[in-house]
Amino acid sequence: MTLVPDTIEADMRARILVVAERLFREIGYQKTTVADIAKVLRMSPANIYRFFNSKKSIHAGVARHLMGEVEEAAGIIVGGRGPVTPRLRELLATVHRMNSERYVGDAKLHEMVRIAMEENWEVCSAHMEHIATMIGSVIAEGAASGEFHAPDVPLAAMCVCSAMMRFFHPQMIAECAQKPGPSLDQMIDFVLAGLAPRG
Repeated sequence: MTLVPDTIEADMRARILVVAERLFREIGYQKTTVADIAKVLRMSPANIYRFFNSKKSIHAGVARHLMGEVEEAAGIIVGGRGPVTPRLRELLATVHRMNSERYVGDAKLHEMVRIAMEENWEVCSAHMEHIATMIGSVIAEGAASGEFHAPDVPLAAMCVCSAMMRFFHPQMIAECAQKPGPSLDQMIDFVLAGLAPRG
């Protein structure tokens, strides 16, 4: 089977991102150069620039990939069946768990996320909007079945995201880890109580 040029390019871009992510984790985003990535791939830096026009665009690609994995896991939960209350609980807990596992306790990856938020805000913003949309989808399903009281679903989704920010945002997860406050389960209980049917 012969690969078409678009497939070859997509494959090469994916390989570059895999190596870049590994180097970002090992030596840090700031210290990693395009030449370092090229060396691992046994190609010239100029060849890397055929696929990404800057280190910043490589960084955005790595960030998008990491966030995409969270979105994929969340999407499986959203697309599931059964009562919405346990699914929303699982969705909120999964986003927190995946962000915690990836970014907390890993100083180099944490640095990458901090810079991503400064340099590639549109990538982070799109991710947050996607997560909010998925949360809204579950809330809408619950409102339709009578499990939730949510006359304004988009507002309810934004409120849930705001309430969960301490548990979703990588920097806040790290900064709040040792500070007093509700546990993840306590916050999710609070969110679900706010969505419970009235009366």
